[in-house]
Amino acid sequence: MLIFHILVALAALLLIGGVLWDAFETMVLPRRVSHRLRLSRLFFGATWKAFAGVGRRMRSTGRREALLAVHGPLMLLLLLAVWMSLLIVGFALLQWGFGSALGIARGISGLGTDLYFSGTTLLTLGLGDVVPQTGFARLLTVLEVGTGFGVLALTIGYLPVLYQAFSRREVSISLLDAHAGSPPTAGALLQRHPPHRHPAGLAALFADWERWSAELLESHLSYSMLAYFRTQHDAQSWVASLTAILDACALILAAGSANVDEALAQQASFTFAMARHVAVDLSQVLGIAPRPGGAPGRLQSSDHARFAELLAAAGIATDDDHLSRGDESLAALRALYEPFMTGLADYLLTPLPPWLPQPDALDDWQSPGDLPIASLLSHAH
Repeated sequence: MLIFHILVALAALLLIGGVLWDAFETMVLPRRVSHRLRLSRLFFGATWKAFAGVGRRMRSTGRREALLAVHGPLMLLLLLAVWMSLLIVGFALLQWGFGSALGIARGISGLGTDLYFSGTTLLTLGLGDVVPQTGFARLLTVLEVGTGFGVLALTIGYLPVLYQAFSRREVSISLLDAHAGSPPTAGALLQRHPPHRHPAGLAALFADWERWSAELLESHLSYSMLAYFRTQHDAQSWVASLTAILDACALILAAGSANVDEALAQQASFTFAMARHVAVDLSQVLGIAPRPGGAPGRLQSSDHARFAELLAAAGIATDDDHLSRGDESLAALRALYEPFMTGLADYLLTPLPPWLPQPDALDDWQSPGDLPIASLLSHAH
């Protein structure tokens, strides 16, 4: 019996240590955690599969987004509850393993009393109806009180940091609506920022999104649960925005230096590299394998004429020979990121944006009855 108590105490120590280490990696450690055996990662992954399974069966996009939007914040709170529950069980088993040296006014002490005492201690209630009787039991009580205070304090400090990172991500996504449409597309972005007319403006926008991509990589590697947090509008997402920027950069790079300003092409290469880095690393962190072949259906052969017309209007394509060479370069660039973005989109239930905007589509900032932004641009020009 003594050996069994010792084994239970050792298991309790491992449980407490594992929970505290998981909380440290989740809330304190500001870097990517490579190993997959993590309570928080398993918890978010398992619960997301359940939510996504229900969401896939919903035909209404609005209802599906409303359901999936709950997952990230709710699971964050439930993760805290799981941590606290496991710590309560761990300290209770530790008390029990060392003989349940607790004094109780009425009744017989045992594992149930240990659980009750551990809960009131960790949550700092301190009711006083059960008290430790030995020096070791008092030491465990003090350690448990300190652990409870520490976890709660870390959580209080952690939530603002998490939501600040989420807010910074969402500001740029909202700003992209007027520049690239809803959902954002590379075609709309180049239509509204013609490279041959405003190369400096487009280069500045790419520079902003290079920084956004770096911030996204830093925040989502440190706090991977942010990947599950949904954007405010159904037609927008961080996956769609990142894909649209990669598409636009790929088009600029495929056009070649003969048709694009040199400074713009250089900035497009920097932004493409950073954004692709995000796609690869976040796929690895979330355990998502790239999808071979990417998403070939995003750019149909029937769209070729309209696509060539848009490129010509943007000053990118000049003749059929250049278009052919550009198509080959674009295909090679797409192969670098589309498999990863397709995997992320399928996993997170965020559809990839098309390459070309719908002719009569309205942006999120517009109201029904307004002229499409393409018509407004044509009037302005």
